[in-house]
Amino acid sequence: MLREITPRPQPSGNPYLPMPATVAEAIQETGNIRTLRVVLDDADAMKNFTYEPGQVGQLSVFGAGESTFVINSPPSQKNYLQFSVMQAGEVTAAIHRLSPGDKVGVRAPLGNFFPYNDWKGKDIFFVGGGIGMAPIRTIMMHILENRKDYGKVSLLYGARTPRDMAFSYETEDWLRRDDLDCTLCIDAPFEGWEHKVGLIPNVLTELNPDPKNCVAVLCGPPIMIKFTVQALEKLKFAPENIVTTLEKRMKCGIGICGRCNIGGRYVCVDGPVFTWKELQELPPEM
Repeated sequence: MLREITPRPQPSGNPYLPMPATVAEAIQETGNIRTLRVVLDDADAMKNFTYEPGQVGQLSVFGAGESTFVINSPPSQKNYLQFSVMQAGEVTAAIHRLSPGDKVGVRAPLGNFFPYNDWKGKDIFFVGGGIGMAPIRTIMMHILENRKDYGKVSLLYGARTPRDMAFSYETEDWLRRDDLDCTLCIDAPFEGWEHKVGLIPNVLTELNPDPKNCVAVLCGPPIMIKFTVQALEKLKFAPENIVTTLEKRMKCGIGICGRCNIGGRYVCVDGPVFTWKELQELPPEM
C-alpha cells in the first residue's frame, strides 16, 4: 500500500509567490550541469528556513519561468540553498546564464523527503547516476553527519565519462573517508581513469551488496533506474527497501494544478521520494 501522507501546514500568504533570493555562487560542474548557491534576501527567512533531505524547490528566473530542482545542500547548511541544474530547455538555459549577484525566486520546500529515521540501524547503499547524484548528495551528507545512527554506508556513483561527473571536487573526500565505502565508475575506458569501468547495473552486481537489513537509494536517468532496479531485484532486495525519486514535470508544486498527477497521486506533494513498491502500485504512465 502507498504511504499515508501526513498533512503539512500550508505557508501563509500566496503559495505561488516566490521568495526573492540572490545567487551567491555559481559552479560549472560539467559541460551541461551548473550548481547555484542562493541566499534568500530576507535574512530572517534564510536563518529560519528548514527542509528535509529530498525535498525540492521551484527556482525561477524572472522573465524566463520556473522549474523544479532538489535542494541538494544538507539541511544543516544554513548559509545558502544549493541547486544543481542540467541544461535541457529554455528555463534551465536561463539558469545556466546566471552569475553571482543575479536575482532569482525560490518557492520551497516542496514535496516529501527521504525517510531517514526509518533507516536507523540499517545499512544504506546509495546509487547515483549523472545529475541523479544531486538528491543522493543531500541525503548521503545528512546520513554521514549522523553516522552513528546507521550501519554500513556505501556509494556507487557513475557517469558517462569523468568529465560528466558532477561534484568531482568532493569525490576525493568521499573516497578517503573511512566511514563511507565509495565506488566511482564510468561507462567506457578513459585515459587516466583509475576507478571502475562499466555501466552502473553491472558494477552494482559486481559489488554484490547484501540485501539483509539494507536500504538501496538510487537516483538517476529513467533508463538507469530501470536496469539498476532489475539488478537489485536479482540481488534479492525487497521492493520496499528500494527507494528512488520520480521525475515528472511539476508546475504549482502544491498539488492543485494536476500536472504531475499519476493515478490519484501528485508527485509534488506525495513525492518525489517513493519506494519501488509504491511505484509498482501506480499506473505505468510514470
